[in-house]
Amino acid sequence: MSTKAHNFPVQIPLPIDPRTPSRLSGSRGKAASTVAALPFRGISSDVPKVGLNDICLSYRTESGERILALDHINLQVKTGEFLCIVGPSGCGKSTLLHLIAGLHQPTSGEVLVDGKEVEGPGTDRILIFQELGLFPWLTVGDNVQFGMKMKGIGKAEREEKTRYYLRLVHLSQFKDSYTHQLSGGMRQRVALARALATEPDVLLMDEPFAALDAQTRDLLHDELERIWTETGCTVVFVTHNVREAIRLGDRVALLTFRPGRVKREFPVFLPRPRSLEDPNLARAASEILGELREEINRSLEVEYSVGVKPRVEPGVRS
Repeated sequence: MSTKAHNFPVQIPLPIDPRTPSRLSGSRGKAASTVAALPFRGISSDVPKVGLNDICLSYRTESGERILALDHINLQVKTGEFLCIVGPSGCGKSTLLHLIAGLHQPTSGEVLVDGKEVEGPGTDRILIFQELGLFPWLTVGDNVQFGMKMKGIGKAEREEKTRYYLRLVHLSQFKDSYTHQLSGGMRQRVALARALATEPDVLLMDEPFAALDAQTRDLLHDELERIWTETGCTVVFVTHNVREAIRLGDRVALLTFRPGRVKREFPVFLPRPRSLEDPNLARAASEILGELREEINRSLEVEYSVGVKPRVEPGVRS
């Protein structure tokens, strides 16, 4: 099946370069046309930062049955881009992140970073899980330093970077606290600071805000967008929340139900910073939800193949 991308159909404002000063200003009212674009950081834009080329992944179950999880995935992520991936449960979204991180190898195809094949984990790619993986016996500062210690960075430099990244996520005063003393949103920011402290080129985020309340999640959307702007890193972000994907992403890739294929790609041309309450954002999300709903219904029909087959009807919440 072809994975050729289609253009996003919604008529929304003209695109703004992701590195324009308007994103740094924090002003929601400035016209995009008055701002000059800044150049991309990093390697030439001719070479994708992350390339997934004809990726297939299959595995064998305990019963001996072979399951095709990913089928001919083709995705290219530009340097500094914020790509969001959505799809029904079980379509292989998290598996794609694991492949980019080098935690698994595809059955066929190639995963490239800066044009070089990924052969295993590396400090140029950091994966943030929903469970965070913070060490409860370490202080916030020691958690942030952990990855730098593994890289052999000296104590003075570690402490300087720890102070910098804790300031970046607004947690400087909690450097000597333990993780059980923090709220869920604060722990998420510690995980983000720890990932950023190793200065990765690619930040991989697997539903990092799914367990948070709506208010905290909204605040962290703002924080993540600000940090992405300041660091210039490339982000691949997996979520079930379509509005969250439109809120954060430069582009949204929709995967089909198993086997996972790229059903469609949606460039997002809404100006930044964005708000979940923006009618244009809601309209853009409805376009993706319509196609996502088809895949959710496919998954439900497989799960409930015997008896009644429930369907998701228009009006389902994102």
